Amino acid sequence: MNILLLGDIVGRTGRKAVKDQLPVLIEEYRVDFVIANGENAAGGFGLTEQLADDLFSYGINVITMGNHTWSNSSIFSFIDNEKRLIRPLNYNKDTPGKGWTVLKYGNTNIAVINLIGQIFMNGNNSPFDEFDKNILEIKEKSDIIIIDFHAEATGEKLAFANYIDGQVSAVVGTHTHVQTSDEMILPNGTAYITDLGMCGAIDSILGMNKKNIIERFRTGIPERYIVKEGAYKIE
Repeated sequence: MNILLLGDIVGRTGRKAVKDQLPVLIEEYRVDFVIANGENAAGGFGLTEQLADDLFSYGINVITMGNHTWSNSSIFSFIDNEKRLIRPLNYNKDTPGKGWTVLKYGNTNIAVINLIGQIFMNGNNSPFDEFDKNILEIKEKSDIIIIDFHAEATGEKLAFANYIDGQVSAVVGTHTHVQTSDEMILPNGTAYITDLGMCGAIDSILGMNKKNIIERFRTGIPERYIVKEGAYKIE
C-alpha cells in the first residue's frame, strides 16, 4: 500500500498546489491513501467546511489540524460530524472533534492520529500520556497507524517518535513549513521525518509574503500575515 503524507496546506496557493499536483502524484506513484495537514488552508489560519470538502475532492482522505484548529470559528459547525477531519488528540477532553480516526481502504484499516507538541504551543496536554491512554483501543481497530505530530521543537518530535518506536507505522512532523532531510526508519521499525514541509508558495517565508514577516522580526511590531501567491510546491 502506498500512503502519501502532505505538510501544511497554506492558503489559496497551497490549495491550488494540491488541486493541480495531487492527482498527478496519485497516478504516477499509484497512491492509495492521502493524509494532509489542513490547519492553514483558509487564508493561512484554520479551515472551513467548503475548503475541507474541496480538499477531499482533490484526493485527500484525512485532514489533520494543529495550533490553528480554531482560528476559523466555522469549524465548530462541522468538526464533530466529519470522520475524515481530526484535531490534536491531546487537546482538552471537552474540545469538539476527535483526535484519531480509522478509515478502511480495501481490507486494510488505516488509523490516523493527530497530536500537538507542548513546547511553544500554548500548554497542551502531554502527547505522551494521551498516546498511552488511547493506543490499545486504536491498535484493536487498525492495521496501519500514522501519526501527524504537529510541533515546533525538533527535540520534542524526536523524543516522542523514539518513545513510541515500534508501536505505529510512521510519525511525521508538521507545523514548521520547512521540510527536513532526516527521514529514517527507527530501530524498532517506525518511519520518521521531523517535518514534511508545506504545500504553498515557493518564493515566500512559510507560505506567506516575505515583507510582513521580515518587518515583524525586524521591528517586533505585529504584522498581518498574508498568503503569498505565485509559483507553488507540494511537499
